[in-house]
Amino acid sequence: MHAALALLLALLLPLLTCAARADDGPPPAPGVSPLPVPAMARAWPVGSHPLVLRGWEPPPTPYARGHRGVDLATPAGAPVRAVAAGRVSFAGKVAGRGVVAVELTGTDLRTTYEPVSATVKKGEEVEPGEVVGTVEITGSHCATACVHWGLLRGEVYLNPLELLPPWLLNRGPSRLLPVLGVP
Repeated sequence: MHAALALLLALLLPLLTCAARADDGPPPAPGVSPLPVPAMARAWPVGSHPLVLRGWEPPPTPYARGHRGVDLATPAGAPVRAVAAGRVSFAGKVAGRGVVAVELTGTDLRTTYEPVSATVKKGEEVEPGEVVGTVEITGSHCATACVHWGLLRGEVYLNPLELLPPWLLNRGPSRLLPVLGVP
């Protein structure tokens, strides 16, 4: 009896596993991470609520056109701050522009800021709100001065605005209004 039950389970288990996998849904699109981004930032990288000049536009394929971050309006020379705690993984020039990259503590995420003249060095620990550099006067790809803020998980680009909690995006919590005639 036990041998027959074991044989039946051995035959059905692969079918049940395939059925469960089929219900998992389609795989994520290229360049899209299946994992959520935690809202862990405690400040914007520049200013208190900068104007987003250009939003995140994920490319349909890894090498296609798109915008792999957000452009934030800010004056040249303005301080650029770490949005969350982390370790500086890069501080230097890339294609003639200053770049600072910070690996966020306790995650597999890396945030980048450019064009920035770094005031930190590779390997330094930074706290939320700590200045990591200043906006470079030249080298901006925007019509006006701006900071390109990026977010990556491995080699996959993500929307850096997802790091911000709703209260920083001015989307505050839901509010219940009183119902007239109800005590």
